[in-house]
Amino acid sequence: MSRIDELIAALCPEGVGFMRVGELLERTSNIRWQDTQGEEFQYIDLSSVDRNTHIIRGTKTINSGTAPSRAQQIVRENDVIFGTTRPMLKRYCLIPSEYDGQISSTGYCVFRPKNELLLPNFLFHLLGTKAFYSYVEANQNGASYPVITDEAVKAFRIPRLPVEVQAEIAKVLDTFTTLEAELEAELETRRRQYQYYRDALLTFGEGTDAATRVRWVTLGEIATYANTRIQSVGLDASSYVGVDNLLPDTRGKVRSNFVPTSGTVIGYQANDILIGNIRPYLKKIWLAHSTGGTNQDVLVIRIKDEAKAMLKPRYLYYLLASDDFFTYDSQHAKGAKMPRGDKTMIMKYKIPIPPLEVQARIVAVLDQFDTLVNDITAGLPAEIAARRQQYAYYRDRLLTFKEAV
Repeated sequence: MSRIDELIAALCPEGVGFMRVGELLERTSNIRWQDTQGEEFQYIDLSSVDRNTHIIRGTKTINSGTAPSRAQQIVRENDVIFGTTRPMLKRYCLIPSEYDGQISSTGYCVFRPKNELLLPNFLFHLLGTKAFYSYVEANQNGASYPVITDEAVKAFRIPRLPVEVQAEIAKVLDTFTTLEAELEAELETRRRQYQYYRDALLTFGEGTDAATRVRWVTLGEIATYANTRIQSVGLDASSYVGVDNLLPDTRGKVRSNFVPTSGTVIGYQANDILIGNIRPYLKKIWLAHSTGGTNQDVLVIRIKDEAKAMLKPRYLYYLLASDDFFTYDSQHAKGAKMPRGDKTMIMKYKIPIPPLEVQARIVAVLDQFDTLVNDITAGLPAEIAARRQQYAYYRDRLLTFKEAV
């Protein structure tokens, strides 16, 4: 901290000035699809960027024939992209080398810093500050589907610091993000172990003792889609679940940044299973523990009354959180550009129903693994959450300046 103070005192003796971030950027360009016959690109869409880690989690391979209309912007290594559709979801990231020359959605504002004036990783940290999101919230438009224009984003005023100061601040903040990345990598290893044991426990092959006592049924025989509509009045960030606040890779949900204030939504109740129906390969699923509402992009699966005596909700949840189910769901999805799960085929998915005592044993084991990798009050998830809070504190402290008069 003292090193930063010394640099600012030496290099900014008259105080820190501010400039519109757009004045510190290079121009970017769009792809000409007609000139790319036979070439393939990785497409960074709005769901590609993890809202917690701010890294690219998954992309889709596209070409001139399969590219969606939004696939237009060429990104380069060390560009910073920010999601301008529902901007308070805080989708932003620094483009790594493996995505140099690839394509991003027009739903992102692409920042290409002039390196002699603005360091990419310094800008990356700036886009996470409270000051930036206060500005975004004040300048976005649209109640139900808020957006902010690229022009408005680039008009945000940032501290005009010498690159030596930027580098020192970024160096401090990078230590936090590096530590978090290491913890995330360890957590990912544990998640893979969890997935292995989950899938092994839920496999009832021939020749196993459990196989002789298992009844196989389709999902539609024991469950249905809930479709009762409720008034959206009374819902809040905890009880409203949209596809945006369901986390990928079966990690549950977070509070919603958007809550409808009028009209009706689909109601859910405790022990319903909510599955994100857009891009099934993202594996978004949550077992409800209370009542609330959702939209048409989320499937609400409810156990039929006549099946409740032979089926534990958490056992069914673990079946539908398995790689086997999401592989099946993805294989039968409809639509190339934005695939959706086929609701009819989902209900034809076959599930094994062992005796209740077997279900209980499986659930007990998987609950322990689930706590280890997903419970934010314990273990690695809790440590990661603590590091994020620490990072946010120092980020806002280091990047807050009084504008020189």
